[in-house]
Amino acid sequence: MTRRMSNTPELPPEPKTDPVWPADQGPDRDRSKGAVQTLDPRSSAGRRFLFLQGPHGPFFYQLSTMLRRAGAQTWRVGFNAGDRVFWPDRASYIAYRQTPDRWADHIAEVIAERQITDLVLYGDTRAIHADAVRAAKAAHLRVHVFEEGYLRPYWATYERDGSNGHSRLMDMDVADMVASLADSDREAAPPPSHWGDTRQHIFYGALYHGCVMLLNRGYPAFRPHRGISVTREFQLYLRRLVLMPLQALERRWATRRVRNGGFPYHLLLLQLEHDSAFQAHSPFSTNADFMEEVCRGFAKGAPQHHHLVVKAHPLEDGRSPVRQQLRDLACRYGIADRLHYVRGGKLARLLDDAVSAVTVNSTAGQQALWRGIPLKIFGKAVYGKPQFVSDQALTAFFANPKAPDLGAYRDYRRYLLETSQLPGGFYSRKGRKQLLRQVVDRMLAVEDPYAAHPHTAQPGTTAAAPQQLQVVN
Repeated sequence: MTRRMSNTPELPPEPKTDPVWPADQGPDRDRSKGAVQTLDPRSSAGRRFLFLQGPHGPFFYQLSTMLRRAGAQTWRVGFNAGDRVFWPDRASYIAYRQTPDRWADHIAEVIAERQITDLVLYGDTRAIHADAVRAAKAAHLRVHVFEEGYLRPYWATYERDGSNGHSRLMDMDVADMVASLADSDREAAPPPSHWGDTRQHIFYGALYHGCVMLLNRGYPAFRPHRGISVTREFQLYLRRLVLMPLQALERRWATRRVRNGGFPYHLLLLQLEHDSAFQAHSPFSTNADFMEEVCRGFAKGAPQHHHLVVKAHPLEDGRSPVRQQLRDLACRYGIADRLHYVRGGKLARLLDDAVSAVTVNSTAGQQALWRGIPLKIFGKAVYGKPQFVSDQALTAFFANPKAPDLGAYRDYRRYLLETSQLPGGFYSRKGRKQLLRQVVDRMLAVEDPYAAHPHTAQPGTTAAAPQQLQVVN
């Protein structure tokens, strides 16, 4: 492994002496007072960032490199060989080799020993991250949470303290967002004409799990946070990567058949069954349970000439037999001639003609809202506001769905674009560059993205202003 990583440029060694801390910002500051003392947003002196698990690929390491260039110190806790491969700097890598039940105590020890000021992670619901967030908040650290974009696929999400069902957006009223935009004359950035990093996402996923499968002897206590083995995960990623061209042809044919069918249709938007938003913030444990409830409501409530189109997630890999489950449900509820399945791919063409959409809490629901399409959700979602999503019973929704308040949603979307949604992505090279241009300043700023909104920021803060989205093919 050492020889493989020899071509990777090493970062300068850590300083032998501790940095000079301002009197009220050092590691010995009184944490009993509550929130971390205010830092100069233009300075990273004394900031010590601890990274946990991130998106598959090099994004977290590239982010840490930029933070170091800004003057901060960074470390990474790794739990397996995949984490290690994507963090080539040995001096700042901390291998966790103990059993999962020791993790909560261990992370508290690392925070204290390294005098950590900031915790960085991707998603906040997996067990190791949830334990780390609790320890970080107890020590009054800043918690930086990355997620896939709420306005996916053109943006990535950066928030403080929590994301999805734990996001500050959950407790914010649309009226408050509109008020914060009152003095803004900035136009919402348009989406690019072309975008795509699905191939890179799948490639890095396969590479990551391949490393865990083949090189993980140094981590005997490692346990994956998902319900299948690492070997099976690698096989699914590899199979998905190899079959992408054939599945694209199948998808185009299925989409064309629906769009040329001449019938009104409703969209059922599936999520990955193992996705954190689905598992932690919904009433369902499996897609099969969700699909059964929707099919039953559709059979009872939808007009007889309406159809139901089930759209799979773009990264659906076949770990659950979705197609067979739908066949069984179609027969059970007598809708076999009105049920269609479309595998992955982009959603826009199907949404253009849809009567309504139903999902648990997928970010794809926002694409429906952007078009003014009636939307029914079943889980906790950052867009789950009464102005946007229907409160009708499912049968009534399929019979006569109520449209969202499109004006209010456009205000909400504009607010997201000026706060937590950053152009770029985690997986493609150009997407990472686009994201890194903005996110370091956001992380070094005093306030979180919502409190530091340029038009509502407290005096003396310097919130980073959003940039216009650039095409990053």
